[in-house]
Amino acid sequence: MFAVDDAVTMGRPDVSERALGLPLEVVIAWVPYGLVTCAIVVTYSRIPARELYHVSHDGIAGGASRALVFANFSTALAALAILAVLFDRLPGRLARLVAVAAAVLCAVVFWPGVVSQANLDAKPANAPAAAGVLLALGLTVHAARACRVCVRPWQGPDWGRLGLAAVVGFIALPWIGAELGFFLDGVPLLGSIFQTGKHIRDVQGLSAFPPAVHHGHHHGMDGLLLVLTALLLSRVVGSLRSRALRTAFAAYLALMFCYGVGNIANDFWLEQVVKRGWTTWEIPNVLEPRITVAWAIIVIVAAAIWTFVMLREREGRVRL
Repeated sequence: MFAVDDAVTMGRPDVSERALGLPLEVVIAWVPYGLVTCAIVVTYSRIPARELYHVSHDGIAGGASRALVFANFSTALAALAILAVLFDRLPGRLARLVAVAAAVLCAVVFWPGVVSQANLDAKPANAPAAAGVLLALGLTVHAARACRVCVRPWQGPDWGRLGLAAVVGFIALPWIGAELGFFLDGVPLLGSIFQTGKHIRDVQGLSAFPPAVHHGHHHGMDGLLLVLTALLLSRVVGSLRSRALRTAFAAYLALMFCYGVGNIANDFWLEQVVKRGWTTWEIPNVLEPRITVAWAIIVIVAAAIWTFVMLREREGRVRL
């Protein structure tokens, strides 16, 4: 999944920032977040807050409020990974200082209470991370103009990335529909595979919250976005010139991937298994880092992925 290409830049300090170019993956990484932001604004503007999840504003104010929270979680998490590549590519000390400042602002999202599932209305604490995301986006545009955008050829491991993306994309279809404000009920085949519009009232252990998959944004969708970001940016790990930056970048992507999978599993299992009454056992919620078995599994698997990548990089046998 995560791969390194020794042939790109490793051990070549004479290669200039401009000659290296900005990986196309960095530009593409912004696309799904932009699309989801647009969907959030439209859906939360047209659907009453009472039919959505833990928001209280209606109309355009509701759409803008939820979009601001989304800029914190999960966009700021992806922006941190993008900023690592930008820091490596941006020409000039000032641009790199701005990248560091943007990373610090994005990291505010880790502060407890900045984003809470219990209250998804925007608040002043959401402003710093949103500002960091805007800075990261601006730096991406600047880097694309200052450096050539480079395209890497398709390699063997990319088939694995594509396969994983297809699997999580299929699982996320109910959330994609919810993001756009509709159920999959009545959609040929998908309506019989997924339950979305069914009202849930009598499942043991669950409070009444119709329907099974509420309209609007889901943390399972955040998981999908983070997994796709990790898969996409894993193609550029080996192009980072600093070994320390490569090491930290690979570790962050591995953790992002496992965290995304954890959120997908939790949300999907609750909506498609528990809410059908098949079991009362739930996959633990891993939205917030805690000392739990679930988080231990995330960290251990992420560490295993990172160790594998670093060992293969050291042997010089991994290809993008």
